[in-house]
Amino acid sequence: MLFTNRKRAAKWLIVVAVFAMIAAACGSDEGDTTELTPVTLQMQWFTQAQFAGYYAAVAEGYYEDAGLDVTILEGGVDIVPATVIESGAADFALSWVIRALGPREEGANVTNISQIFERSATLQVSFADQGITTPADLAGKNVGNWGFGNEAELFAGLRQAGLDPNTDVNLVQQQFDMLALIAGDIDAAQAMTYNEYAQVLETINPATGELFQPEDLSVIDWNDVGTAMLQDGIWADADRLADDPAYRETAVKFVEASIRGWVFCRDNFDECVQHVLDAGPTLGESHQRWMLNEINNLIWPASSGVGTMDPNLWNQTIKNAVDGAVLKGEPAAGAYITDINAEALANLRADGVDVDGNGWTPLTIELTEGGE
Repeated sequence: MLFTNRKRAAKWLIVVAVFAMIAAACGSDEGDTTELTPVTLQMQWFTQAQFAGYYAAVAEGYYEDAGLDVTILEGGVDIVPATVIESGAADFALSWVIRALGPREEGANVTNISQIFERSATLQVSFADQGITTPADLAGKNVGNWGFGNEAELFAGLRQAGLDPNTDVNLVQQQFDMLALIAGDIDAAQAMTYNEYAQVLETINPATGELFQPEDLSVIDWNDVGTAMLQDGIWADADRLADDPAYRETAVKFVEASIRGWVFCRDNFDECVQHVLDAGPTLGESHQRWMLNEINNLIWPASSGVGTMDPNLWNQTIKNAVDGAVLKGEPAAGAYITDINAEALANLRADGVDVDGNGWTPLTIELTEGGE
């Protein structure tokens, strides 16, 4: 009788266990019914630490926590992010201001919803023995630039120095590298603080057998000259924002989670670099570390909270672009809006997130040959 009762008890325990597993499975299925909103983000360039905050927001689950399933599309030379939004192939895009406003003049109704980079990263770089320390020193020199509107800060700086960009310097179409400068084919090259400038410092100086050093170079920083222009910001479809409340709600969530990603990259430097490396950049770890440090320097400290548009810098950007014939005229109202970023910042501040970064200072990064 005892054996029979034990068998019955065992059978009962098995039945209970089966029902428990079924209940757990049902509970799990029920929890999975909350669907994430699919979002596509178009980058303006190839995979690198320039976009670290977005990779971090994916890897750290910030987008998922916001109810978003974000797919990041790699950019490139021929990809214009604003037109990708206009075509419907992306929900949001990362773009320099003038690269978005050009298509906007042609009918792409996009709007800047969060100006992530507060400062310009564009430099004009020369070797120190050229004696080029101001825009006026570029007179009569072979001056490299990338074109495609990237030359607007340079042209504005030349005009401010009383030089005509078309006659007082010899403009040279430059590739997106520093080979022509190193070879001596141009006297001053366009460079980004976070990319091409580092490429020189990753190159062996044949005169010393060691890497080039910062003291070997002279730099014109357009922030110091006063002709800097706004660069990476988050852009959205203005028509959808006006007509689709769900899209606007998604925009707030996307900006909020993206800013969380940039805060993570500020406060967790090594982990953020690893997220970039996991995303598969073509350049190596020391280059990505340099890049992230310089990108942080463009964002932090954020004078009014990261992503807040500075109207003065906006106006300066537009003036430079119009004067340099990069834009036909001032953009119509609505080229940028502030309410979405303001709402995202309010949510983050309420959660105790530091969106100002007033205590942030740049790190010292050691570069290696080739940026490996």
